[in-house]
Amino acid sequence: MTQPGNATAAAFWGCGGPAYAADVSAKVIVAVDKFKGSLTGAAARRAVSETLAGAGLESVGFPLADGGEGTLDAVEEFGFESVPVVVPGPTGEPVSTRYARSGSTSVVELADACGMMRLPGGKLAPLDSSTVGLGRVMATALADPSTESLVVGLGGSASTDGGAGLLAGLGAKLLDKNGCLVTPGARSLGAIEAIDLAPVREVLAGREIVLACDVSNPLLGPEGAVSVYGPQKGLLADAARRVEHNMSHWADVLAAACGQDCRDQPGAGAAGGTGFAALSALGARTLPGVALILELGRFGELLAGASLIVTGAGCIDRQDLMGKAVAGVCAAAQGVPVVAVCGQCTLTQPQLAELGLSAVYPLAGLATTPAEAMRNADSLLRRATRQLVQAWF
Repeated sequence: MTQPGNATAAAFWGCGGPAYAADVSAKVIVAVDKFKGSLTGAAARRAVSETLAGAGLESVGFPLADGGEGTLDAVEEFGFESVPVVVPGPTGEPVSTRYARSGSTSVVELADACGMMRLPGGKLAPLDSSTVGLGRVMATALADPSTESLVVGLGGSASTDGGAGLLAGLGAKLLDKNGCLVTPGARSLGAIEAIDLAPVREVLAGREIVLACDVSNPLLGPEGAVSVYGPQKGLLADAARRVEHNMSHWADVLAAACGQDCRDQPGAGAAGGTGFAALSALGARTLPGVALILELGRFGELLAGASLIVTGAGCIDRQDLMGKAVAGVCAAAQGVPVVAVCGQCTLTQPQLAELGLSAVYPLAGLATTPAEAMRNADSLLRRATRQLVQAWF
């Protein structure tokens, strides 16, 4: 296969490019993440793979996720067994979720238990939503005698509760100055004066907790959970300032209870501060979510004989430079060329090269409006894949 060279820019701007000689029998790996709001990861992979098959190209699909929505779907495609659980959703209503297990490893997903997609009617509840549901599904997975290592997918959180709900769901008692129980949530973090972690230590019983997340934010400050991710959950202006103050108080209380202060550790700000609670009270360690998925799915074993990797996501932007799904695929490519399909791309050509992408095929260049690109994502993704085939094969 010939590398595209100047065709990279043409493909990025949706202008197509010259055809390249290639062995059409060579294997193409399709590792495409979800197009949020339009296509699941499975639907996006299907659209790409079917288009490649129509051009006579062999492809193999790889379920891609980064610790957020779709993480359970991915590991279940790897052969993990699904175990159903009913837990409180982000605002307390019961939801049906699950954990997945294989051997001594179990996986849970915050997004599926109490994430944004679980908000009733999609209505934001920034002050009162919590991660209690995540704690409950974790407790269930840890009660499974086969679980020695628990992977927690962090992403898509609806709440900014500093992980107080997570700990409460594991059995911790959050107490106010009068010794009364406090209901976890961003609104109430400032009222917590003490925490009893003994029940949590009993549940953990020495098991390993691994946080799969794609962010490295600290808990507080301009790069913290409230400032960076609060607005998308509905925390604005005065409310955001109050929650930042409450979060600082919660950090003091939990640090005192745990004997260590993890507020500045990378990943402490993940999922509305859930990372902070897990690092502090559970002794968790963090791994990039996509790297963990690539490892669990043995991505490296697929690379032998591959001529091209097609990756992608709904949006490719500056966040990808910090290690999201597309970046993880590029890092794991071992010299196999990587191209991407996406809804839109805001990176410059030098940034694409830094990321490791040889070309990008955005749907935005094929639609007249963003709404049309979202509405017709499946058909536009197939068109973008045909452009890819013409340029590379």
